[in-house]
Amino acid sequence: MSEKQTETRVAVISIIVENPDSVSQINEILHSAADYIIGRLGIPYKRKNISIISVVIDAELNIISSVSGKLGRLSGVTVKTAYSRS
Repeated sequence: MSEKQTETRVAVISIIVENPDSVSQINEILHSAADYIIGRLGIPYKRKNISIISVVIDAELNIISSVSGKLGRLSGVTVKTAYSRS
């Protein structure tokens, strides 16, 4: 009898950081999901004094939602997530 594989989805979590004090918390949250993260790109945008981070993740929906939700509750952090269809 074969085990049922857990269904995962690929998603891109887009993060805009307007509060530099939240960066350490962002890193802690992303570190806790390190096993699921495919890649991460961070761009400091000095002209607007913000940072933009894109995180590509392959995980179960509840894990992606949890990471996105934790990030979105941080002060000065805006988060949007786009999911693959399968």
